[in-house]
Amino acid sequence: MAEALYLENSDLDCGTNNRNHHTGDIGCQNLVVRRGQAFEIKLQFSPRGYEEGVDQLSLIVQTGPQPSEESGTEAHFKVSDALEDGVWSAAVVSSEGDSLVLSIRSPPDARIGHYSLTLETSNGTEENSCSVGELYLIFNPWCPEDSVYLEHEEERMEYIQCQYGIVFQGTKDSIDPVPWNFGQFEDGILEICFTLLDSNPRYQKDPIKDCSRRNNPVYISRVVSAMVNCNDDGGVLYGRWDNIYNDGINPNSWIGSVDVMRRWKKYGCQPVRYGQCWVFAAVACSVLRCLGIPCRVITNYYSAHDTNSNLLIEQYLDYQGNKQKDQKDMIWNYHCWVEAWMTRPDLGEAYNGWQVVDPTPQEKSADIYCCGPAPVFAVKEGDLGLKFDVPFVFAEVNADVIYYVTQKDGTVRQTLNTAQVGQKISTKAVGKDTREDITHTYKYPEGSDDERRVYEKANQAVAVPKGEPSAVPSDVTIKLKVSEGMNMGNDFDVFAIINNNTDEEKECLFRFCARPVNYTGAVGPECGMMDLPDLKLEAHSEQAIPLQILYEKYGSSMKDGNLIKLMALLQDLSNNDTILAMRDIHVKNPDIKVRVMGEPKQQRKLVAEISLKNPLSEPLTDCCFTVEGAGLIDGLVQKELDGPVEPGQDAKVRMDLMPQLSGLRKLVVNFESDRLKGVKGFKNIIIAPPPK
Repeated sequence: MAEALYLENSDLDCGTNNRNHHTGDIGCQNLVVRRGQAFEIKLQFSPRGYEEGVDQLSLIVQTGPQPSEESGTEAHFKVSDALEDGVWSAAVVSSEGDSLVLSIRSPPDARIGHYSLTLETSNGTEENSCSVGELYLIFNPWCPEDSVYLEHEEERMEYIQCQYGIVFQGTKDSIDPVPWNFGQFEDGILEICFTLLDSNPRYQKDPIKDCSRRNNPVYISRVVSAMVNCNDDGGVLYGRWDNIYNDGINPNSWIGSVDVMRRWKKYGCQPVRYGQCWVFAAVACSVLRCLGIPCRVITNYYSAHDTNSNLLIEQYLDYQGNKQKDQKDMIWNYHCWVEAWMTRPDLGEAYNGWQVVDPTPQEKSADIYCCGPAPVFAVKEGDLGLKFDVPFVFAEVNADVIYYVTQKDGTVRQTLNTAQVGQKISTKAVGKDTREDITHTYKYPEGSDDERRVYEKANQAVAVPKGEPSAVPSDVTIKLKVSEGMNMGNDFDVFAIINNNTDEEKECLFRFCARPVNYTGAVGPECGMMDLPDLKLEAHSEQAIPLQILYEKYGSSMKDGNLIKLMALLQDLSNNDTILAMRDIHVKNPDIKVRVMGEPKQQRKLVAEISLKNPLSEPLTDCCFTVEGAGLIDGLVQKELDGPVEPGQDAKVRMDLMPQLSGLRKLVVNFESDRLKGVKGFKNIIIAPPPK
């Protein structure tokens, strides 16, 4: 009888396996593999080697606190001569002396998780069991049988592998590309993502059931949506929109997800203060990409928040154009969420593909502050009866807007706008830093037969009450135009272009004002005003009415995001018609310049010189640059300037970089001072691999 077989040493070969599984950027400290794809391990035995026909080998994989085969969190399988499809299996690759190489493959619908791997040996009389090691198993967009399979390699590189991106802010007429460091493969981020899953209330209540559902990207994305905000749980980010951030970090100061997620873990999974929609979305994108679910950040301009689910956004204004207080329905200048790619077997093949997942806490879904996954195709077709949260997303991009304007005499005039909501829906283009417009994936062209067909179908689904005003073109129109040079520190003009398209002269009341506004629509004090109580419009005429906006008026009251809301309100005294025109404008920050000195090679020091010219007529104090860059610099690095930066002078620092990864990398920069805040910049750097 042969001696018993004992495992002396095991080698998970993390470096090779991780590279083969597209997780090489995580490093080689942990084995991180994708489901449905084989990986190889090396075993060394004593006092003898493996003998085919004599030794029987079995493996056990387990994940979760109470693993079981019934819940799909445990598998017990024999080592054979060939891998099997659809189940956990193992096969001998080679055997030489006391060494054995095994190939192991999980099923493409395995539960993701942190697994232990145990080897059992038997020679017929003696049995042994010992630990081989641990591994992380994640989703696999490269595997056609995986529910997150993505066909095109360039899209997998963008939506899974790319550790940086662009989040679009600003306004629909002045779209501002803001760089972001997703850093999903940075040290510790994978462990933090699984900690996030284990912190969710469903896991705390029933860990067996929760872990058993971790094979389903629909379930995982819903958990991530809930856990990125902290409204119901110990989630990652605390949302705040009131410009009071003294006990935390201004949401506009973040430039990446890594620092946010590390802070959450470092301080005992207490919510990080503070986040707003683009921060929630970007962190969710990092988590989903890290777990293997293709993901991208989306920006919707003029995004509606429909609180009573009637597909109408009701806005109440006084005769001066001021919003009345306590309005529940809102229109945000822009709103960010993410799309995650997956199949929807629960809904049908037509609804496979991109799904809206929104972690910003707005409304509850099944008693939890989360949203989605809602199929983008269902939103486009107005299929509001499908899960999850399709009606809410449909309203965000498709709701009509009614303005109720109270006149001086107390009467109320109504104005309907069917085209305001859901414009220039944007995401980063594949492989480029440019914008891709994906509005057509959410809605049919405004005014088309399909657009009205879908809207009527949606109206019937939510039982919208009849009798609301229809959109009747006015004989008097207003368009708001802007001038060049809308840069921070400058004075500039804006214009109301009024057209009287009738045969009669019109006598009108006209009010034109400008106020700083944040992206959710909360306005500050007036920074420009013109009141014309007796404006005369000649028949078939056009008038351009200028309004000067001075830095001395807007500079001290500018809100985060550098937005100013223009509002023009005209009342036709002949028939009391009210014509309303609004536009949000974006005042541009100065550029940040980044100059890289040194030869950009892996494991070779580089120096980045970062500078910004003060565009204001006053000194900048408390100046600080912050940088992040996956594969370029470890974590977040800050450098403060010693003294003030005078008008026209450069704020300048140097920072050392030590690239750990080759390929295209992005250095992301933020600048803060007393008068300029949240100024962003970036530099693309191509890092050459080390010589072989």
